[in-house]
Amino acid sequence: MLLLASGCAGDLSVLDPAGPASQKISVLWWVMFGGACAISLLVAALLALVFLSPRSIARIKPRHWLIGGGVAFPIPVLAALVFFSFLQGETLLPQSARDPVRISAVASMWKWEFAYETPTGTSESADIMHMPAGRDVVIEVTSRDVIHSFWVPRLGGKIDAVPGLTNKIALRAEQTGAFGGICAEYCGVGHAGMGFRVIAYDESEFLRVIGNLGQTQ
Repeated sequence: MLLLASGCAGDLSVLDPAGPASQKISVLWWVMFGGACAISLLVAALLALVFLSPRSIARIKPRHWLIGGGVAFPIPVLAALVFFSFLQGETLLPQSARDPVRISAVASMWKWEFAYETPTGTSESADIMHMPAGRDVVIEVTSRDVIHSFWVPRLGGKIDAVPGLTNKIALRAEQTGAFGGICAEYCGVGHAGMGFRVIAYDESEFLRVIGNLGQTQ
């Protein structure tokens, strides 16, 4: 059990959330996991009943199995899970971000480039995304070549980086620190090494850091 629990933490674990979006995803994961466990236990109990008391199973008419196992049980369970999923997913949309910082993320084989608007121009960084802690951040994601996928597991969900299209995702880090990010879509021989780091700072430190990055006018 301890060995299994150790897999719930780490730099790329969705079960070790560090922001509100990832917290909602983690809750959704546990709810769906709980539902899956409940269904598995029910199936195991019925299977045990088949072996331990076959006569009691034989007394149940086939149509009752079909109605109970095919309609009465799965429909409300699936409906509840779908409703909860949509309820959680609605809050993860970038439209819900308040006074966000906007960062551009451009993927290419096999690296990430990030751009930040500053009073003196546009600051840029490669394979390290800088962001302020405690503020909503909207990432505008696109690609220069093939389809990639932007994912910072401890801060939020995935969003595809598609050539010619800009997708948006809202993230928020509740505290300062470093977080791992990866490309979550197979994109060629260099895919496994297409990771990046996200560093969250206090607001003033964030402004200082992006102000010291290389700039383009």
